[in-house]
Amino acid sequence: MKIGSIELPNNLFVAPMAGVTDRPFRQLCRRLGAGYAVSEMVTSKRELWASLKTSRRADHSGESAPIAVQIAGVDPAGMADAARYNVDRGAQIIDINMGCPAKKVCNVFAGSALMSNEPLALAIVESVVAACAPRGVPVTLKMRTGRREAERNAVALARAAESAGVAMVTVHGRTREQGFIGRAEYDTIAAVKAALRIPVVANGDIDGAAKARDVLRITGADALMIGRAAQGRPWIFREIAHELTTGRPLPPPATADVRAWLLEHLHDHYALHGEYTGVRSARKHIGWAVRALPGGEAFRAAMNTLDSCAAQVEAVATFFDELGARHAVLPAATTAANDDSLSIAA
Repeated sequence: MKIGSIELPNNLFVAPMAGVTDRPFRQLCRRLGAGYAVSEMVTSKRELWASLKTSRRADHSGESAPIAVQIAGVDPAGMADAARYNVDRGAQIIDINMGCPAKKVCNVFAGSALMSNEPLALAIVESVVAACAPRGVPVTLKMRTGRREAERNAVALARAAESAGVAMVTVHGRTREQGFIGRAEYDTIAAVKAALRIPVVANGDIDGAAKARDVLRITGADALMIGRAAQGRPWIFREIAHELTTGRPLPPPATADVRAWLLEHLHDHYALHGEYTGVRSARKHIGWAVRALPGGEAFRAAMNTLDSCAAQVEAVATFFDELGARHAVLPAATTAANDDSLSIAA
């Protein structure tokens, strides 16, 4: 699997999710089997680049290659500047966001709203490609199937993007109007794949190996992108990879391993976000990890009252020590937290 000239270890990708796929989470997913991870979306508004939020999103210290950054905006020149800004800070792949359905993004005609304005969408693609090509940086595009069911224009826009020089297209199998409601459909992704020569990635509702196998068969896609199903279950990538390769399911992870992964993730998370923000933003990650486990909901409620990194770490360690004394392996597969109030899948 390649993006331009960049070769990836496998075809299982972490979806960019605002408020979720920061550097520590991306690194954890890649350690646990993901072949590629895209950053949270970075705004194209120059006046916000110095903000703490953007500076954290543009911080790739210690991150393994390839480093992929998603940018969002509506002005072609501004998007080109954002691409150059992020390449200067280590980005090796630039992804254009035309998939986010969030109102705060679409209300300014960015994200999936751009699919309703194909000339502007194509102008953005052309501008970003022109900015990245001299630096040898491939550009990718993430989109939805269209604005609504009667206006599915993913095939037309994907063809135009390929002609403009995009190296890969990812399609989430829902319209902008759907948000995350209902089931993803894969016929449109299959049509995009049939129309293009560049790699096409399928995204939407992939929550395990059986679904992954079905989506690959239905769409013919070159790769799969997983978002919400990885929340609290970042080892989903190695589970899917193992079963697709061997035909056999991977046994549940050892409880001690999950404890170690989560604690390491928390320490990385605090190091990036600091005490105040880190404690608060870590709550969702901890909640996703425990909510399907015995006693998880009660622990989640108690943990949400803690206001220091040390207290969170101690509580998580104790919870998994007690769980491990009863269950050597994780007693039930944790499921994705489909709570859109906690994250925005881009």
